[in-house]
Amino acid sequence: MCVGVCYVTPPSNFHLQSGTCIDSDRTREIRPVKQFRPTKLISPFLVLALTSVLGVQASPYDMGEVTAEDLGGDPVYSPYVGRAYPDQVLFGDSHFHTNLSFDAGLIGTSLTVHEGYRFARGEKVLSNTGQPVQLIRPLDFLVITDHAEFIGLAPMIQESNPKLLADPWGKSIHELFNSGPEGRMQAFAEIIKIGTVTMENPFSSEDAARSIWQDFVEIADTYNEPGRFTAMTGFEWTSTPKGDNLHRVVILADGADKTSQIMPFSTFDSQDPEDLWAYLAGYEQKTGGRAMAIPHNGNLSNGLMFNEKRFNGKRMNREYAEKRSKWEPLYEMTQIKGDEETHPALSPEDEFADFEIWDVSNISGTAPKEDWMLQYEYARSVLKVGLKLGDKLGVNPFKVGLVGATDTHTALATTREENYFGKYQKTEPSPDRHNNEVIPADDPALRIMTSQEQAGSLMAVWARENTRRDIFDSMRRKEVYATTGTRIRVRVFGGWDFAPENVTTADFAAKGYRNGVPMGGDLTKAPEGKAPSFIVRALRDPDGANLDRVQIIKGWLDEKGETHERIYDVAVSDGREIGADGRARQPVGSTVDIEKATFTNTIGDALLAAHWTDPDFDPSEPAFYYVRVLEIPTPRWTTYDAAFFNIKRPDSVPATVQDRAYTSPIWYTP
Repeated sequence: MCVGVCYVTPPSNFHLQSGTCIDSDRTREIRPVKQFRPTKLISPFLVLALTSVLGVQASPYDMGEVTAEDLGGDPVYSPYVGRAYPDQVLFGDSHFHTNLSFDAGLIGTSLTVHEGYRFARGEKVLSNTGQPVQLIRPLDFLVITDHAEFIGLAPMIQESNPKLLADPWGKSIHELFNSGPEGRMQAFAEIIKIGTVTMENPFSSEDAARSIWQDFVEIADTYNEPGRFTAMTGFEWTSTPKGDNLHRVVILADGADKTSQIMPFSTFDSQDPEDLWAYLAGYEQKTGGRAMAIPHNGNLSNGLMFNEKRFNGKRMNREYAEKRSKWEPLYEMTQIKGDEETHPALSPEDEFADFEIWDVSNISGTAPKEDWMLQYEYARSVLKVGLKLGDKLGVNPFKVGLVGATDTHTALATTREENYFGKYQKTEPSPDRHNNEVIPADDPALRIMTSQEQAGSLMAVWARENTRRDIFDSMRRKEVYATTGTRIRVRVFGGWDFAPENVTTADFAAKGYRNGVPMGGDLTKAPEGKAPSFIVRALRDPDGANLDRVQIIKGWLDEKGETHERIYDVAVSDGREIGADGRARQPVGSTVDIEKATFTNTIGDALLAAHWTDPDFDPSEPAFYYVRVLEIPTPRWTTYDAAFFNIKRPDSVPATVQDRAYTSPIWYTP
């Protein structure tokens, strides 16, 4: 940690902003240049005491006022002295696969971890089908999360790895895979069956997997450049009991000095999430590092992901709720395999609920979806179930922040509609890619086609610096949000004393942290006669579409133990009116030319901001509030494909999309 002004000796290709002091994620020289007396900060205990009285959870960035006396009596001109709150938003992908994943490398993905990082950093690469591809702008961070099960099997088969051939099963699968197209498909089917049905690892060589993992974590350190680009280590735990999706990605905050001490936890070890949490606790205890798990695709779990019962069939208790809340603070609720904010059956009064939904089966396409399952799969309903369980158990197990990711299996994190390179190698751009099966099923009604894939999603993180530490800290405190691939900037604060003029001031964020809590925060003990107020700002993606509207979505638990939800439009574009019911019923319109796959920003606004106070607040009722920001309509990726390849647009999916952002909630607890 640096005190005062520090000089950091960086590598030659490292770009450091002037005046930035970075607590290094890897070994490097740090030399103090000049010392001055640290600013006098308000005691954190005093802040906590004051904010507890006010009903606001203390912010870790509430620095208090910095006075001339604090700096030795000299007048202070700079208003930024002592500022310590997150002042930048970072966009990245936390769910990402390369050729090391068996369900990527064995079916055509040739791009490696190296290409994955290079692409995320903004470099042009050749795709798995030989097409040049590049991001419009680099990502700020990337977590590569190849499957723990059979990690590195595909490249071991392709290079005839001696350790693989020394194993009886490894030798047989190598021979089968190399016997021709039919044998290759048979080998892949066997591996899928082992990974989802039999759940017993036939490959006895741990040395081979350990070697792969060691290289993997060291490569992450190579590409990690604090302040410029963050490369984080992770893996996917792929529990699929009876074909239902219980998958988690695991995020490790540390460098190879710690991550090399363990091996990824796979479903061969256990299919029970509680055992995964025990593994994470063991990792932290053994290494002194930090870890978390992020569930994803509840929509393909057939009601299992956020069920009110544990994996073992027992009822939840407080201990379970505490563990789940600790190890799983986030939910990846939008990605290639569907958007999971809400569902028309769950939110019939939400005209924007029917968005990129996969709702016909589990992930294996073996069991149809039933109506009762939906409430345990979609984020808004899960947050409401969490309120009920929190009231019952004393701890809310589903108090989750909301994030997005790609789940790409091409090593290419493309999320824009006009730059979508598919989920698998066979679904990279081509005239007929929309007709491929993503989830095959014996019953045609349970099949999912490539055309139904969403272009992808991103995680946005409010952080102080682009480092592993700060990004992980932001994830842990839930100061993060999801987008459906766009790079909308959105910020929200909740408190008891915000005024309309707080929205338009230059020190919007400073006032937000000083007088309230950010997304992911908690409000408690409402002052008598007051309702929570919120200040929101949203700015369009500079290379994207204008904004349609900003909404605050509230969920609450009444005195009878029943949950409710309501949508409030708090800012709308083009001068449209918000009615007495809190809704703007006039649609924003559309400028999309479907045949040409174009649109214009002649409607909508670039910036929307609002101050809103809950008109229906009951201080006795637990509640949550999150922000949804909608763009104006733009062409969907299938519409771009139709125009580019001069083919018929598939009728099974909409021609346009309204990309959006979802913030993590702010909770109120009486």
